Amino acid sequence: MTEIFKFTSGALILLGAFLSLVSALGIIRLPDVYTRNHAASKSLTLGIMSLLLGTFIYVYIEHGYFNSRILLGIVFIFMTAPVAGHLISRAAYNTGVKVWGKNGEDDLEESRNREASHSSDEK
Repeated sequence: MTEIFKFTSGALILLGAFLSLVSALGIIRLPDVYTRNHAASKSLTLGIMSLLLGTFIYVYIEHGYFNSRILLGIVFIFMTAPVAGHLISRAAYNTGVKVWGKNGEDDLEESRNREASHSSDEK
């Protein structure tokens, strides 16, 4: 039974390392701040969580030690990384960083323009 858990923890650690590598390549290769931020926040979050979960399982099965710091690290990353990614994208958008041309239309800009025209018509 412990061999199954060792294999599972090894697979999770390898998956986490792979996702972290893909995230790093995405940060280097993607064209604008929004797509880079997506690579940094989504795949890196899952990668780090997989690494930490695999480490937790291995330490618990191999040494019988329940490491609450690893679990707190998983919770911390899970709660803060998406929020940080959202705030970075929002700050970039509010400072006027343009969206990459192949990403499609900027729906938020159209909505803001409509709201601005409605508020100026009411005055």
